[in-house]
Amino acid sequence: MPARGGSKRIPGKNIREFLGRPLISYPVRAAKESGIFDRIIVSTDSKEIARISVDAGAEVPFMRPAELSDDHTPTNPVLMHAIDWLRNNGTVPEFFCCMYANPFITAENLRESCRLMRERRISSVIPVATFPFPIFRAFKKTPAGNIEFVYPEYSMTRSQDLPEACHDVGQFYWCNTGKFIETGRMLQPDTLPYMIDRHLCQDLDNLEDWALAEKLFETFMRK
Repeated sequence: MPARGGSKRIPGKNIREFLGRPLISYPVRAAKESGIFDRIIVSTDSKEIARISVDAGAEVPFMRPAELSDDHTPTNPVLMHAIDWLRNNGTVPEFFCCMYANPFITAENLRESCRLMRERRISSVIPVATFPFPIFRAFKKTPAGNIEFVYPEYSMTRSQDLPEACHDVGQFYWCNTGKFIETGRMLQPDTLPYMIDRHLCQDLDNLEDWALAEKLFETFMRK
């Protein structure tokens, strides 16, 4: 689980309280409740994130180096660093799940997506949700300030006849470890989608997102 300490858009995002609990505690709890993980490891450069993650039930067996902790570091090198650490310490899992600090991850979704991956014997699974509006009827602004269709070939197509489109919900990714080591990529040609209801996913990129996520969580997920 990658969780660096230098979040800019929402300062302290990973340990900021979400409805009374540190954000990172939500995926840790879901992973523990799922009962499918041998280890729950957080990769971080922050001692405070490490302490809170351990209190929530995860492991922090190493600290992430500074060169993998800046604003521009993508996820894949962080995962490779964690896999290399596991390999150097005597164990490499057949599969891994890269989870993010997101309160909408559930134990049920983790179990079902893992089962999908194992039963279909594929390399990766990604949770997705459908867009609320047909993206093939989208507009864009021209340099002159007018609008034009992004997909003009669909300009006369009825909305109910348009292809369904999905987006990554930013919660977790399942991946075959060997394939990831071989290619350096989580998403493989045989990646399958795992569908998530629209109201059970929300980006957390800014404080407006955060406020909406708390309302959605209280409405649909608070027990």
